[in-house]
Amino acid sequence: MSEAEPVTVVIPCRNEAGSLPGVLAAIPSGYQVLVVDNGSDDGTASVATAHGAQVVVEPTPGYGAAVTAGVDASPPSIVCVLDGDGSMDPGELPLLVDLVRNGVDLAVGRRRPVAGTRWPTHARIGNALVAARLRRRFGLPVHDIGAMRAIDRQVLLGLGVEDRRSGYPLELLVRAGRAGLHVEERPVTYRPRTAGSSKVSGSMWGSAVATWDFMKVIR
Repeated sequence: MSEAEPVTVVIPCRNEAGSLPGVLAAIPSGYQVLVVDNGSDDGTASVATAHGAQVVVEPTPGYGAAVTAGVDASPPSIVCVLDGDGSMDPGELPLLVDLVRNGVDLAVGRRRPVAGTRWPTHARIGNALVAARLRRRFGLPVHDIGAMRAIDRQVLLGLGVEDRRSGYPLELLVRAGRAGLHVEERPVTYRPRTAGSSKVSGSMWGSAVATWDFMKVIR
């Protein structure tokens, strides 16, 4: 893949107006940014526009719905997906992008929490169990089902990921494994979100919904 291949960063958001300025300021130079507003009522779209990002509105609730809308709106490029809560460093995206440019089909981040990061035990255990099952069943070298990844847009569209809720990242990995894609994982910094609260791991209900979605995908 050419070093000139453009990069699009898709940031699915619901009520991340407090975190977005810092996230957008840290996006590497030359990367196009699409913020997908997924039902926000805190001015997320206005904040994104004010900081130079293109905004895509996706009214259907769900992480997968937001990511899909962003990918559909992206030009031919390497597509990165990054949460808008400030918990991951956009400056680490080139690490994953470089892997794709050098022949990896799907590059994913493995979260390494820094001191003070709140990652509830129930969320960690569920994440580790699902990742272990992916390694055993599909031979994928992954230890995390995180939300930071890079993949060529055409390759991603060819996988036909259907989940529109919390199961999207897992279905992506499952389909990549079944398709025999070259997947690699690299550690990325995981830090406290800079504003708001998590929609998934921040509550028992959110974790339960995510686990249900994951089990449907991996069965």
